[in-house]
Amino acid sequence: CLQEEELSLEVFPSQDPLDRADFNAVEYINTLFPTEQALEEAQKAIQQLFGKIKDIKDKAEKSEQMVKEITRDIKQLDHAKRHLTTSITTLNHLHMLAGGVDSLEAMTRRRQYGEVANLLQGVVNVLEHFNKYMGIPQIRQLSERVKAAQNELGQQILADFEEAFPSQGTKRPGGPSNVLRDACLVANVLDPRIKQEIIKKFIKQHLSEYLVLFQENQDVAWLDKIDRRYAWIKRQLVDYEEKYGRMFPPEWCMTERIAVEFCHVTRTELAKIMRTRAKEIEVKLLLFAIQRTTNFEGLLAKRFSGCTLADGTVKKPEVPPPSTNPFLEDETGTETDEIVIEKSDTDRPKKPKVPDNPFHGIVSKCFEPHLYVYIESQDKNLGELIDRFVADFKAQGPPKPNVDEGGAVLPSCADLFVYYKKCMVQCSQLSTGEPMIALTTIFQKYLREYAWKILSGNLPKTTSSSGGLTITSLLKEKEGSEVAKFTFEELCLICSILSTAEYCLATTQQLEEKLKEKVDASLMERINLTGEMDTFSIVISNSIQLLVQDLDAACDPALTAMSKMQWQNVEHVGDQSPYVTSVILHIKQNVPIIRDNLASTRKYFTQFCIKFANSFIPKFINHLFKCKPISMVGAEQLLLDTHSLKMVLLDLPSIGSQVVRKAPASYTKIVVKGMTRAEMILKVVMAPHEPPVVFVDNYIKLLADCSTDTFQKILDMKGLKRSEQSSMLELFRQRLPAPPSGAENTSSLSLSAPTPEQESSRIRKLEKLIKKRL
Repeated sequence: CLQEEELSLEVFPSQDPLDRADFNAVEYINTLFPTEQALEEAQKAIQQLFGKIKDIKDKAEKSEQMVKEITRDIKQLDHAKRHLTTSITTLNHLHMLAGGVDSLEAMTRRRQYGEVANLLQGVVNVLEHFNKYMGIPQIRQLSERVKAAQNELGQQILADFEEAFPSQGTKRPGGPSNVLRDACLVANVLDPRIKQEIIKKFIKQHLSEYLVLFQENQDVAWLDKIDRRYAWIKRQLVDYEEKYGRMFPPEWCMTERIAVEFCHVTRTELAKIMRTRAKEIEVKLLLFAIQRTTNFEGLLAKRFSGCTLADGTVKKPEVPPPSTNPFLEDETGTETDEIVIEKSDTDRPKKPKVPDNPFHGIVSKCFEPHLYVYIESQDKNLGELIDRFVADFKAQGPPKPNVDEGGAVLPSCADLFVYYKKCMVQCSQLSTGEPMIALTTIFQKYLREYAWKILSGNLPKTTSSSGGLTITSLLKEKEGSEVAKFTFEELCLICSILSTAEYCLATTQQLEEKLKEKVDASLMERINLTGEMDTFSIVISNSIQLLVQDLDAACDPALTAMSKMQWQNVEHVGDQSPYVTSVILHIKQNVPIIRDNLASTRKYFTQFCIKFANSFIPKFINHLFKCKPISMVGAEQLLLDTHSLKMVLLDLPSIGSQVVRKAPASYTKIVVKGMTRAEMILKVVMAPHEPPVVFVDNYIKLLADCSTDTFQKILDMKGLKRSEQSSMLELFRQRLPAPPSGAENTSSLSLSAPTPEQESSRIRKLEKLIKKRL
């Protein structure tokens, strides 16, 4: 800091003695005050300065006090002015109130309702200013006079309306008057109960004729003449508009109120007469009445806004939440004949249209307790429809195969769901409550019947008397011979039933979604078609199993022939054996038919392939164990046959097809794993059993199977004697790897499978061996 100070002094030199480096305080003070007299003069100057400062401070305090006195006077004047203004305003209001009450009483006596309507509102508004002065007797007296005038006006107006429109008798000739029109304006200002009473009495008197004309004992009161009820109210509304349209204020919505009250009365009267004559209600008559009623409700929605329904029994529809259903369609558009899966719309769900008829159900609600007639009718109709489907199938037979379009779906399923949709839409227009639940139960019943009677009931039956084949005939069979139990038409029928069940499964899921959309939110949990979807899944599974069993059974004679051959007498390795040719022939006969007929349901064709592989390969291995004893050459021939079958199985999904597709990975994995095991079994059989230790270790390494039963079968295939087998089995048990520590005792031990590299190396060696033998 000292350096900076010195540097600043060098740049900006100062003349102040205090800034000098050799500054001496004593010398500096002596210079300023060389004598005592100089000191006294300085003290006097300081005293004078303090005196002037004190004088200024005193004057400032006096000025502040003066300002306060001035502002206090101004505030007092402001308060006085405000009180004066309030007093004048209150006096004016009091004058207006007093004069207004006098005028109001006089005009009320003279029935000058036009002037009263304007004056009364003003008097009421002025009286509100005196709410805090009600303790003053005069003010309280004026308030009581106003209330008395209001009560008198209300009773007087009601009496005028009663005189003009008496409850009994006919309306007074001459129609409405200007006095009543002005009285309605006064009623707007009075207690709301006066307005409600006027409306109630007028509408009751206006509908009194309706109650007489359509009494329960009158012929026109029954459902077959329900049109006359709606024609009558239409005429009455036109008559009201012409005669009384200007008498009531527009905001009273009297035309709509008359229509709404008519609906309430009609609903009550119809419910009463239907309870009395319930046995006479037929489904056609009920649907006729409902249709006419819903048409009338639609007409009301076009004519009125529904603003008067706030206190009624029917609530305005609320906006439903956005739906995530991918199969929604616009109900107001053209209704399609089927519930169709639109795959392109699954990623952009449509929102349901907001209901725009606040009058829906205002009359038609009375039909809901009698909708059991409709439900029973649909039950009967659906039962007859299922019976017709059964009869048509027996008469016309199965549908003709349509391989070009990926198989035929039974047309009856489309007819069934078209009828379902028609019923669902119709019932939802009648009610969205319990009748929809009852209809859903009917749907469930006939979905199950369709699944069992039409689908499962028409699946071809497997019989044991299908004509078995001898080994000799099997070995001599030529290409094109018929071996499969099912004919071409039967295979196509099974595929058709499978495709139909798949269509029904998907459409039933959509049907459930549609039903949940149309039913009340509180009832959605009761709609569940999972059981019916499971039923169609069972039909699909049974159909696939039939196809698998048919092809599997067709291959059985060939596998039996394989196990009966004298493999120890085979002298040389040739082409594939006849039993392999037979298996390939059956595969080429069946698989293309099944694939072409399941082209539209590819995933189920894949399931068929997987199930067949899971059934055929273990059976092949079991028959392989029956081939005993086997010579070295016989084992080589079997190895060649096994490799041929493996290649055919790997190509099975696209066999006989012009378009070669890569087989699904799940299927390929099953075939490779199963057939490689068969190849490893034969390689172990081909291996010399001397020395025994090497043979046992090689078996454990190749097969990774520590079961003594499997090892016993290998020894049988090699043709070893029982004495040799005993020593081998004992050695096998000794050479088994020890189980992991902490593992539970098990009857067999699973070894780790060979790596893909080892598997590939073995396959290459096998191919070289086959080529060498060929």
